[in-house]
Amino acid sequence: MGQSSRPSIQIDLNEFKLHLRLKDRAQLTLYFNSPSRRFYLSVIALVVNEMKKLGKIKSIPLQEHLDVLALLNESVGDAAGSSDKENLLTRVYTKWKNALPNLEEAPLFKVLGKRKEEGDGAIGKIYSFTDEEKDGWANLFDYLGSEENVRLKFAIDKIGVGLNEISIIFGDFRNGEAWDQFVAGLKKEKREKKESAPLEETAAPGPPAVPFSAPQKPKIPWLSRYRWVMLVVVIGIVAVVIWKIFLSPAPIEVASVERMKFPLPEKPSIAVLPFVNLSKDPDQEYFTDGMADDLITDLSKIPDLLVIARNSTFTYKGKSPKVKQVAEELGVRYVLEGSVRRAGDKIRINAQLIDAVTGHHVWADRYDGSMKDVFTLQDRITRKIVSALAVKLTGNEKQGIEQRGTNHVEAYDAFLRGRIHYLRMTPDDLSRAIQSFKKAIELDPNYGRAYAALALAYWTGTYVPGLRKGTGVSWTEARLRAGQYLKLAMKNSTAIAHHVNGLMYLQRRQHEEAVSELERALILDPNDPSIYQGMGLVLIFSGRPKEAVDFLNRGMRLDPHNPARYLGMLGAAQFCMGNLEEAANLIEKAIGINPELTGVSCWLAAIYGLLGREEEASAALKAHLKVTRWSVTPPRLPQIIHFFPFKDRGVADQFAAGLVRAGIPRPSPEFVPPCKEKQLTGEEIKKFLFGSKITGITWDGRQWWIERKKDGETTWRGPGAISSDTGKSWIEGDLLCTQFQKNFWGLEYCLTVFRNPGGTYERKDEYLNCTDFGFATWSKVR
Repeated sequence: MGQSSRPSIQIDLNEFKLHLRLKDRAQLTLYFNSPSRRFYLSVIALVVNEMKKLGKIKSIPLQEHLDVLALLNESVGDAAGSSDKENLLTRVYTKWKNALPNLEEAPLFKVLGKRKEEGDGAIGKIYSFTDEEKDGWANLFDYLGSEENVRLKFAIDKIGVGLNEISIIFGDFRNGEAWDQFVAGLKKEKREKKESAPLEETAAPGPPAVPFSAPQKPKIPWLSRYRWVMLVVVIGIVAVVIWKIFLSPAPIEVASVERMKFPLPEKPSIAVLPFVNLSKDPDQEYFTDGMADDLITDLSKIPDLLVIARNSTFTYKGKSPKVKQVAEELGVRYVLEGSVRRAGDKIRINAQLIDAVTGHHVWADRYDGSMKDVFTLQDRITRKIVSALAVKLTGNEKQGIEQRGTNHVEAYDAFLRGRIHYLRMTPDDLSRAIQSFKKAIELDPNYGRAYAALALAYWTGTYVPGLRKGTGVSWTEARLRAGQYLKLAMKNSTAIAHHVNGLMYLQRRQHEEAVSELERALILDPNDPSIYQGMGLVLIFSGRPKEAVDFLNRGMRLDPHNPARYLGMLGAAQFCMGNLEEAANLIEKAIGINPELTGVSCWLAAIYGLLGREEEASAALKAHLKVTRWSVTPPRLPQIIHFFPFKDRGVADQFAAGLVRAGIPRPSPEFVPPCKEKQLTGEEIKKFLFGSKITGITWDGRQWWIERKKDGETTWRGPGAISSDTGKSWIEGDLLCTQFQKNFWGLEYCLTVFRNPGGTYERKDEYLNCTDFGFATWSKVR
């Protein structure tokens, strides 16, 4: 090959060598040095030639090229393996999937310039390549379909090579001409062989019969003569029986693509089933679940995979479902099963990846180590799956998978305990989750993932009805604690941190910022259905309900066993688009699937009210009030509207009108929801409030005052246990942030400021603050 610095791949059909020259990587020459090996290099050339004809890198259906494959097999392949046409596709599929991507053992080629060495824990010898080099080579081999319906792709784009940078050479010819000449030569050779084959001759008469008998050897009894042969046969039969009964993998019933509840995507799709706890200690269940859960989390970061959510796969926990059932119910091709045994510091993880469409084990392996090796074991399993599915990772994706957030094994162990408790969604478990996350942070104060989990736990305690008790603090303090831990989490941000941050932006009516945060979360974790749900929610309230529908449907595809939450929000999107009947139908369907989904009752109350179904509207409103337990009953309209942060004033007014018809008292004066055009910028807030004094009235009619000096020094006076306090205020973007010494538990909080068009100085409501925990109206002291 020439010494060009540009990346290139050359398929040499003269010498049956494949040359790879890749940027910033070792240069390789792979020699396909036997008949069967030459056949597979020829298949690669066939696929590349077809891609070049199409002008793009895509899968090539092999059924259309069966005659050429048979020709290649009979000629360059010397009829190696099966020569039957109907068996060729199965053979190519299997080798393309399992043998060709294996750079380490190289079963189908020799790596020139490299010596094989004894492998660490491997059987036989291996080539010493880095994991990156092995993964890069493996990712070239994409395949779709089944053994009978094969589509192959030589995915050179995954290693940064374009079609123009890959060439086929044969003699002095290049690319398409080279391939045509190569095939023409094989056809000519086959024709000539057929024409020159000797004619069948008439059998010559044999020699005359011998008139006498030759001297005979002593006769050996037949049984004695063949006793060793018989013994070998018997041993062979016994071995086969033992293998079939005890050692061979159980046959797997093949999944039907036609019976799948969801169509298979073009990209690989996988469901990771909960691992089986083989430890003698039942308390290790959290660790076993955590291993499967983290594997889902790692794979979810890869956009070229469809990964079913934990909430759906863990519905099979303890049920031992068939792979066929899982694949058909979840609409996936691959299913991963596994088990974990933990004894003291020792860990053993068994895992097997199954292609449900063919029933084949793609790979199965055992991983032994100690707790200090746990991150390495997880990375090895993830890389093995990625390699087996021929998925190419970018540098950022590799980094995202490898980042655990901590190197402290005990902190990670505490985090796993906390996450399992959090996912159970009970007040007691939420309390235990918070304690475990705090322990993880004590062990590693830089553990961003644990800070994000703490923020999410406190936020969930205020967002999901009935869970607030688990936070151990008041509703307002829980919201402030969520903000406190979120700020620490954002120093080492994760998808969870951006998700929670987006929801907080939304509560403060910062819609554009909320969308941006959810976009960042999806970049970091493109397979997390809760983030798709969060994006759907943000878009609904941001006046983009049509876009929300797509995100919600994608979330439901990733979490097919939990459709209710997505259907409820799809109903909310239909409400925002003005389709009230469709909205009611979707929310009714959601509640029918999950009667505990009471969070959508408020939507239903507003919809029924607008449809004139007043009795049903009243019943839905009562169901909502029963689980939310407002401090003021019935709650005031501004209190409810705080949790429905519509950007579109018209939609907000319609929602409020529906709630009034359902039974919420009409406010006097008329409540005007905050809207973007009335919001003060950070610069306006600074000019208006720093160096001035404001006053407002609490819900129960008591007055309060806040005075801010030009330098941000702030003083509070008002009712309650803390009648006066001092602190500091500052501007962050368009937010006004304040931290008192004692008020609000000494925690920082930030708010947006809006003009209130219907407010008066007498009512002290000319302006309105919007925080994570509610509204407050006020006026500037004259």
